[in-house]
Amino acid sequence: MRLPLLVFILICSFASGVSAQVLSDSSLRVVQGRVNSPEQEKKPYVIFISADGFRYDLADKYNATNLLALRETGVAAKSMIPSYPTVTFPNHYSLATGLYPSHHGLVDNTFYDPKKGKGYAIGNRMAVEDSSWYGGVPIWVLAEQQQMLSASFFWVGSEAAVGGVRPTYYYRFNDKIPMDERLQKVKEWLTMPEEQRPHLILFYVSQVDHAEHMFGPDSKEAEEAVHLIDDVVGRMTKMVDSLNLRVNYVFVADHGMAQVDTLHGIGLPSGIDTTKFVLAPDETELHFYAKDKKDIMPAYEALKATAKDFDVYLPGASGAGAEPARWHYSATDDHFGRIGDILLVAHFPKVFNLRGRRIIPGMHGFDNAIPEMGATFYAWGPAFKPHQKIGSFENVNVYPMIARILGLTITSTIDGSPEVLGRVLK
Repeated sequence: MRLPLLVFILICSFASGVSAQVLSDSSLRVVQGRVNSPEQEKKPYVIFISADGFRYDLADKYNATNLLALRETGVAAKSMIPSYPTVTFPNHYSLATGLYPSHHGLVDNTFYDPKKGKGYAIGNRMAVEDSSWYGGVPIWVLAEQQQMLSASFFWVGSEAAVGGVRPTYYYRFNDKIPMDERLQKVKEWLTMPEEQRPHLILFYVSQVDHAEHMFGPDSKEAEEAVHLIDDVVGRMTKMVDSLNLRVNYVFVADHGMAQVDTLHGIGLPSGIDTTKFVLAPDETELHFYAKDKKDIMPAYEALKATAKDFDVYLPGASGAGAEPARWHYSATDDHFGRIGDILLVAHFPKVFNLRGRRIIPGMHGFDNAIPEMGATFYAWGPAFKPHQKIGSFENVNVYPMIARILGLTITSTIDGSPEVLGRVLK
């Protein structure tokens, strides 16, 4: 069957990580005219670090000495459970807002909005910077609304004026900015005059995710990337701690990573007339959006009859055909109407391969109950009790913890609960 034009637009924009974004300039953006209120100047600091794809076990697996030592002074979780789907943009934005993807609007790395009549893809610079795609109140917006300055190195959503607000200091994504330059900028931010100094710094690094995708999570390249990030964190803490500020560190990942079947990809199923649907593809999940709602059930039944190596879901259904409730990914959950009318979800370790290209060995995006999808959570600094080992928890609970450390009042409904991580704070 001939694929509709939009499929090709989305496929061309598709990728599994932030690397798909068009590289931009390396200049710092500054929103002029803002200062910390006198009250906020007295608050502690948080550096919120995300190492993309840093699976829950990688620090131990590859002996990341700095991270292992630092987590002993604070908190280490068995794992952090990513939101479904376990891909980069939805989970970074869940960490930033305390909301599940179905509630904040970024329901996948690639998806379609029938109301808008257009798609979102992480490689689409116009979409990435368009605030209408982003719901919720990101932690940097919450801070700025309460007169606390924030800064961001590449966090998902920080390049858009969500609710009309960007961080005071931010960069457009450019992974070519040298790590030494990024670390120096963090130091510069923290040595600015108090009224201009950000108390929340978001810091994203991609190297582990890239290495795992291309070579697999068990590769020497993945090990080298883990050591690189471990060195960056070690150098950051030494540099920042020398400033004698009350700085707290929260080190997380958006998702884990798994070795997949590179020999037997799943092609486009034959049981659907693609001319009747708009398709938003991913390696682990396909969204089908019906042009006419009467075509949904016939297509669903045809796909169920021929399904192999994938599950078929009707997000609008209950009982048979419904996706797991723990995903929070049904039509009822879908506040923005952006989840497909039919979902195809690959069985781990298989992936969809609609273009017949080489399948890369490392992948995420699977059911968040699969252990390999588990992410890392470590935290240390003066706000945290030392030597704390905790069980697994959902990533939406990080937002209220950071808000509490910074003394910010949460002003919107969130899915996370302050009680989940409240016990790790002094």
